[in-house]
Amino acid sequence: MGMITAKEKQQEYYQALIEKDRNYDGIFFAGIKTTGIFCHPTCRARKPKMENCEFYQTAEEALLAGYRPCKICQPLSFPQAIPEEVQLLVKAVEEQPEKRWRDSDFAALGLNSTTARRKFKAIYNMTFVQYARARRMGLAFKEISHGSKVIDQQLDTGYESSSGFNDAFTKIMGNSAKKTAVHTLNASFIATPLGRMLCLTDDAYLYLLEFEDRRGLEREIASLRKKYNFRIIYGQTKLNQQVEEQIGEYFNGERTEFSLPLFYDGSPFQKEVWKILETIPMGKTLSYQDIALRLGDKNKVRAVGRANGLNKIAIVIPCHRVIGRDGNLTGYAGGLERKHYLLELEKAQVVSHNKQ
Repeated sequence: MGMITAKEKQQEYYQALIEKDRNYDGIFFAGIKTTGIFCHPTCRARKPKMENCEFYQTAEEALLAGYRPCKICQPLSFPQAIPEEVQLLVKAVEEQPEKRWRDSDFAALGLNSTTARRKFKAIYNMTFVQYARARRMGLAFKEISHGSKVIDQQLDTGYESSSGFNDAFTKIMGNSAKKTAVHTLNASFIATPLGRMLCLTDDAYLYLLEFEDRRGLEREIASLRKKYNFRIIYGQTKLNQQVEEQIGEYFNGERTEFSLPLFYDGSPFQKEVWKILETIPMGKTLSYQDIALRLGDKNKVRAVGRANGLNKIAIVIPCHRVIGRDGNLTGYAGGLERKHYLLELEKAQVVSHNKQ
């Protein structure tokens, strides 16, 4: 019996959605393109056509795709009842989805910050910060995904100036106050077995390649926009296509090294660390202490760890190949499950190439 294809899985999920099959509650979430909401399979709302559905394994993926939770089936809480405090928080986020929350904002709603956060995590299986960030970033990511249609329409009518296109992140990060010339970066998404990756390029460099749910991604993007006065819009560049091709080859076991022009946004020390990371062969690892010793100071282990965490170009600059001194997997912002997957993938590739 062969493996189930992605199309067959979609058909299976759609059938479960139509039949309101309770066996699939919690297994997947359905994003409805026509309404912008995502639901549980058992939602009693009118069922859409299959071409208007997108299916996600987690609620965070649906949020990052720009969908908001359905008010009818309340997909994040199944099968539990939702406490009043949590309902209030979800409603407040929807009223201002671009907002960054502080403890004082909880007080303004008459909520105890610690209690409300704890209840939110217990019900939604994600922190409130994680939820609010995913909702914010989902709005920007939706702009990027939708941007291709907008730009195609404008180019069809002969309008080619990128200055007329909106920065996808303006709503949640604001405009740069700098008076210097704006530089445009093109944003697109790359599908991988570990989830979508956000890719930022221009014609010369790859600036950022990160999993869309990475901790700190919002901060990284804000830093780039502010520091270099970047405007980020949807766009396919030749370099972006090269990144997509090489990442695809990597996951397919067809590539052991990358050949991409990288923009290193960091201090001289951080750049030294990243250069060392690029020398770690596939299938091998170094500890933070190993890298500190290579830099000539065994006491810089923490500084190496910080530099490793500030890497904005995942996989290509292989920060996942850095482990703890005791051999434990530590400190990967993309998540330890991804780190384990990448290291195992690379070990298998090395074994395969050695047999050839």
